[in-house]
Amino acid sequence: MEFTKGKKRILICPLNWGLGHATRCIPIINELIKQGHYITIAADEGPLKLLQKEFPGLTFIVFPNYSIRYPSDSNMAVSILMQSPRIVYSIYKEHKELKKIIAAHKMDVVISDNRFGLWNKGVKSIFITHQLFIKTPFAHRFTNAINHWFIKQYDECWVPDTEGEINLSGELSHGQKQFSNVKFIGSLSRFNKQENGFEKKWDVLVILSGPEPQRSIFENIVLQQLKQTSLKTLIVKGIASAEEVWEEVNSNITSVSYLPAKQLETAILSSEIIVSRSGYSTIMDLVALGKKAIFVPTPGQTEQEYLAERFMKTGICFSQTQQEFNLEMALKESGKFTGFKNSFDNTGAVIPIF
Repeated sequence: MEFTKGKKRILICPLNWGLGHATRCIPIINELIKQGHYITIAADEGPLKLLQKEFPGLTFIVFPNYSIRYPSDSNMAVSILMQSPRIVYSIYKEHKELKKIIAAHKMDVVISDNRFGLWNKGVKSIFITHQLFIKTPFAHRFTNAINHWFIKQYDECWVPDTEGEINLSGELSHGQKQFSNVKFIGSLSRFNKQENGFEKKWDVLVILSGPEPQRSIFENIVLQQLKQTSLKTLIVKGIASAEEVWEEVNSNITSVSYLPAKQLETAILSSEIIVSRSGYSTIMDLVALGKKAIFVPTPGQTEQEYLAERFMKTGICFSQTQQEFNLEMALKESGKFTGFKNSFDNTGAVIPIF
């Protein structure tokens, strides 16, 4: 390939913790392509499959992620702490492997979405996170000292949020002293605000996401309760590694393994209400489309628990814990909440020009 002078070779590497880190890279990739840069994506498993489907013409590198085992109970913080030596070693390995990739592909810029080891002093290194200040049930100061050390290794840290009082991430990225390399770039969504109305097709859209086994546990809980209703429902399982497989569960419930961005956007706009995790990427997508949601945070994932509580307190979205999830009650209570319509500036992110 002949490279144009002034255009950059950019490596983009999303974390494999569910699909959210990959989906919020989609608008970044689209913008950088518009700017004329040459994009290579390094990922594995679900994020790799998802981005290959969205960008079949790009170059991909299989880049193994952290080998983390997720618990079936709510003790996620304890589980991650127990695996910290393995995670630290994985970060060290990816840091060393990055040097080889940069040399082999002559990269100019590396953009890491929450993969801590992907900085290199020989290229411009950018870290994406909405958690400048991680919430933990214990060892809070120690955890954030480590988080901040890694952030400072990068030339820039992009926060997908606005800097002012009206923001999405709350205490996760606001209210404390900022670092000199932090840039608030605005909300990142693969979707665009729609002016035209969509005819309702689904009473409920269930969007499943996040790591196993909690993704499957929540799927079973929701499905059993939906079977007791006549609600016309679409369940998007969030399994990007599978083919797009549709299944008629019964006369009113349809499931699909995965939907590409445009089809998922249409499904969201054609649904009365969304049931989903309170992951930050999901929230940014709902803001972009101005939709109502019922949030069920992944058990033990403190960031999601905080965001679900925050938007419930502010009267935007009703939430329940997975253990207490009651669909009938949630649908009734959600009528008292505004949803994200007109709640935030959803004009989208401004990606810096290289």
